[in-house]
Amino acid sequence: MDSVYDFIVKPLGNRYNNTKKVGDKDLILNTEVFNHQFVNREAEVVGLPRVNSYNIKIGDILTVHHNVFRRWHNIRGEEKNSRNYISEDLYALDVEQIFLRKRDGEYEPVGDFCFVQPIKSTDELSLDVERPLVGVVKYSSNEGFANGDLVGFKPDSEYEFIIDGKRLYRVYNNFITIKYEYKGDEEEYNPSWA
Repeated sequence: MDSVYDFIVKPLGNRYNNTKKVGDKDLILNTEVFNHQFVNREAEVVGLPRVNSYNIKIGDILTVHHNVFRRWHNIRGEEKNSRNYISEDLYALDVEQIFLRKRDGEYEPVGDFCFVQPIKSTDELSLDVERPLVGVVKYSSNEGFANGDLVGFKPDSEYEFIIDGKRLYRVYNNFITIKYEYKGDEEEYNPSWA
């Protein structure tokens, strides 16, 4: 199947990631279709657009926008598929809905943002378990900072993802405001539920 501008993808697994294996039973974590936190965000590329100036190939694993596989209710209460829907296992995906590409176990951001892992707070007087607006760059698409750099970013610029069991924030490159030097006491923070 060919498209002019859209990538054709299929979800890895189901549309929703709302179950967890506990022993030999499946525990249902969420039954709502409108909660974006339980929507699957991983897709495999099965078709490329004719206009493809991006480094994306068939077989790549993509981290995508939460609305790609999501179902929703219209104003009459009827359940609908997203605009990306082609069939139950095929979706058309605009490049603006792609955030991260995985090929051969290596991740690379697609677009003008990077992925940052929060760090633990060392402030004994604060109730925050992570240091606000500071993190370690895990995947970068900017030449100004590299993977492993400690950076600060603007408030409300981070968007949460779970990538390989780690909670990461997607942050636009132009929202990163400072690059810190490591002091040596920074520790990455990953909550137990991630």
